[in-house]
Amino acid sequence: MSGAALGLEIVLVFFLALFLLHRYGDFRTQQRMVLFGTLLAWYLCFLIVFILPLDVSTTIYRQCIEDHEKHLPVSTISPTNRTTPNATMAPSRRSGASPCYKPWSYIPEGIMPVFWRVVYWTSQCLTWLLLPFMQSYARSGGFSITGKIKTALIENAIYYGTYLLIFGSLLIYVAVHPDWPLSHLSWYELQTIGITAANTWGLFLLVLLLGYGLVEIPRSYWNASRHGHLLMKTYFKASKLMTEKADAEENLEDVMEEVRKVSESIKYNHPLRKCMDTVLRKCPVDYQEKMGRNMDDYEDFDDKQNAYPTEKSLVKLHKQVIYAVQRHNRTRVQWQILLQQAVHLEDVAKNETSLSHQFVHSFQSGEPPGWFGRYVYTPTVEWYWECLLKRWFYRLLAVVLSLFSVAVVWSECTFFSTRPVLSLFAVFIQLAERDYNYLYIEMACFITIFFLCTCVYSTVFRIRVFNYYYLASHHQTDAYSLQFSGMLFCRLTPPLCLNFLGLIHMDSAISHQQKLPTAYTSIMGSMRVLSFIANGFYIYYPMLIVILCIATYFSLGTRCLNLLGFQQFMDDSEMTSDLIDEGKELIRRERRKRQRIEDGENRRREWKERYGNQREDFAARNRSSHEMKETNYSESSRERQAKYSRSGSRAERDCIELLQDAEPLDFNADALTDDPPEAESGRHAGGRYLSMSSSRNRIFDDV
Repeated sequence: MSGAALGLEIVLVFFLALFLLHRYGDFRTQQRMVLFGTLLAWYLCFLIVFILPLDVSTTIYRQCIEDHEKHLPVSTISPTNRTTPNATMAPSRRSGASPCYKPWSYIPEGIMPVFWRVVYWTSQCLTWLLLPFMQSYARSGGFSITGKIKTALIENAIYYGTYLLIFGSLLIYVAVHPDWPLSHLSWYELQTIGITAANTWGLFLLVLLLGYGLVEIPRSYWNASRHGHLLMKTYFKASKLMTEKADAEENLEDVMEEVRKVSESIKYNHPLRKCMDTVLRKCPVDYQEKMGRNMDDYEDFDDKQNAYPTEKSLVKLHKQVIYAVQRHNRTRVQWQILLQQAVHLEDVAKNETSLSHQFVHSFQSGEPPGWFGRYVYTPTVEWYWECLLKRWFYRLLAVVLSLFSVAVVWSECTFFSTRPVLSLFAVFIQLAERDYNYLYIEMACFITIFFLCTCVYSTVFRIRVFNYYYLASHHQTDAYSLQFSGMLFCRLTPPLCLNFLGLIHMDSAISHQQKLPTAYTSIMGSMRVLSFIANGFYIYYPMLIVILCIATYFSLGTRCLNLLGFQQFMDDSEMTSDLIDEGKELIRRERRKRQRIEDGENRRREWKERYGNQREDFAARNRSSHEMKETNYSESSRERQAKYSRSGSRAERDCIELLQDAEPLDFNADALTDDPPEAESGRHAGGRYLSMSSSRNRIFDDV
C-alpha cells in the first residue's frame, strides 16, 4: 500500500474539483484558460486538505522510529509530555525490541517534501500572479491581445502592490533587527519571509470567514428544519430576486439600445466594423436578429458626416454587453430554481396534514420516474422523509455541528498551552498515537480539517460583493467570480492547514516543542525568523474568533446592512414582512401561470388521445381520394392530348395554340357588375392579373 493511498486521493480530488467546476462554471461558453486556471487552483487547494492527514500519520510513524532508534524514554521527548497513568506503558513499547507499526497509508521518505513544494509554489504563483492577470484579461472588453494585457496590468497593480508592501515591511523589520542583519540573510530565510507574508494575509481573512461559518452553518441546518421559517425566507428571496431580475432586464434593454445605435452608425466598410461585429456576437440571439433586419449595408462609410464612436468607447460598450448578458441569464435561471423551491416547500406544507401519508406534488414532472422513484423513493417514503424525518435529521446534524464549532472555538483559544494540553483535537490525536491507531488519526485529522474548510469555503461560496463577485450554481458563475474564488482558496488554504497543525500540536514553531516536523511544515520554513509573528500574531489573533462568533450569533452584520439600506431577512423587521407578502404574491402568480400551462397541455393531450385516431383516418381517406382524383385527371389529360394531336388540320392547330398561350382569368363576382368605367379601364379586383388588356379580351370573345 506504499504510495497507493496518495495516488488514489490525487485522482479522487481531481474529480471532486471537476464536479464543482461543472456545477458553477460553463464548459461550453467560457474560455478554456479560465476553466483550466480555476480547476487547477481548486484542485491544488483540495489536495492540501486531503493529503495532509497522510502527512500527519507518516510523521508520527517517523517520530516513533526516531524514538526507537535513540532508545530514549518517551516522557523526555514526547511532544505532549504525557502525565496520564497509561504513559508508563509507552516507553516499553517504543524502546523495546518490538518495532513501530507502519501505517497502511505510509508514504516513502522524500516524496512528501517534493509534493508539497510543487503544490504550494504552484498555488502561490496562481493566486498572486496568474489568476489576477487572467481575471482582468477575461473581464476586459478589449478587441486585441495587447489591449487586454494592458488593461489587466493596470487593474492588477493594486494586488501586486499589496503583496510587495507586506513583504517590504517584513524585510525592513528583519534588516533593522540586531540579531538578523540583512547581509547575513540567506535565500531560505528570504523565502520564509515571503511565505510568512502570504500566510499572514491569508490568516487575517481566514479568521473573519471562519468566525462567520462556525455559527452560520449549524444555524442554517437548524433553520432548514423549520419549514415555516424556510418558506418565509424563500418568499423574501423571491421578492428581492424579482427586483434584481427586472433591473437586469432593464439594464439589458438599455445596453442593447446603445448597441443598436452604434451598430447603425458604423457601416460595413468602417474601420471599426470588425470590432462592432464582435460586440454583436456577444448579444442574445433575438437581439442579433432584430439588429440584422434593421441594418442597411448599402450605405457607404463617410468620415465627413457625424462623429463616429471611438475604439475606446467600443471597448467600454463590449464590457457592458458581457456584464449585462451574464447578469440577465443568471437572474433568469435563478428565478426558475427559486420558483421550484418555493413550490416544493408549499407542497410540503400541504402534505404535512395528509392522512394518506403519500406525498402529492402540485405539478407532475414531465419525465417519467426512474427505477429509484418507482421502487425506492416512492410517494410514501417521500412523505415520511419530507414531512417527518428530514426535520429531525437536520436538527440532529445542527446539534453535532454546533458541538464541533464549540470545540474549534475552545481549541483556537487554548492551542498554545502544552502543559496541560487544553486543545481537544490535540488530546484526540495523542490518545490515538499511543495505540498506533493510524486509521483513527487520519480520520480525526480529516474530519477536523474538513469541517474547518467547510466553514471557510462555504462562506466564500455564500458571500456576494454586489454583482462583481457571486458564485451561482447551475453554470451561472462568470469568469471573474470563478477566478476570484480560486485566488481566495489558494490564499486561505495554507494558513488554514498551519492553523490546524497548531491545533493538534504538530507545529513546533507555535507549540515550542522538540519534535519531528511534518513535511508540510518544513516547506513553510521556520517561523523563528519572524519571532513577533510566531509568538504573537499566530497565537493571539485566532482568539478574535470568539468575538466574531458572538457577532454572528446576534446577527450584528445583518442588522448593520439592514440599517444601511441593504434589505436582509430579519424576523422583527417591517420591511421584511412587506417583502414576504410581495414574494408570496409573486409565487402565487407564477403558480397560476404554470397551472394554466399544465391544464392546456392536459387538454391537448386528451384531445389528441380521443380524436387523434379519427383525425388520422380522415386524413388518410382524404389523401387516398386526392390521389384517385389526380390519377383520373392525368388520364383524362392524356386522352385529350392524344385527341388533339390526332387532328391534322392547320386551323385546329392554330386554335389549340391560341388557347394554350392565353392566360386564364380568375372568376370573381365583382366582374359581373354593371360598372362600365372599371370594365373599360381594365382595372380588376384582388385575384385578377393586372396585365390583361381589352384587345386580348376581344380575341377570347372571338374564339
